[in-house]
Amino acid sequence: MEKMPPISKIYEAYSCLADHRIEMSENEAKVTSSDYKKIYTIKWKDSIYSSNDHATYWQGYPGYPILAVLMIQNKLDYNKKILPLFKNINWHELNLKHKRDYNKAIEEVLQTMSDDKKIIVESVEKTYEILKRMSISIKKKI
Repeated sequence: MEKMPPISKIYEAYSCLADHRIEMSENEAKVTSSDYKKIYTIKWKDSIYSSNDHATYWQGYPGYPILAVLMIQNKLDYNKKILPLFKNINWHELNLKHKRDYNKAIEEVLQTMSDDKKIIVESVEKTYEILKRMSISIKKKI
């Protein structure tokens, strides 16, 4: 992969799955944002992915919508046991509150999960390491 996303995008992808905010079809998916105000379109062909979310489109790395799709496609391994912990997290609101300091937003969320914090962090880091080894390309349009 040419450009890696911040690890925070893995946390956001977990929430997307936990909230069932993904509608899959053959070569396209619709992903609803954490504040339910936007719907992103993800398209793929083989190992080439595109999305109209801001991170993917403007920064050139896979944003959480693509990561969530990769997880559903079983191309990106993740810990299914911790998914319920990520329900109903409004990442958009948290990221605004912390002025796009994603680590502070993550820390605030993890404070509410103190019993499981170590497992969560280890699981997200493992998923991130797998992502680093993936051979996918990100394009603005397919």
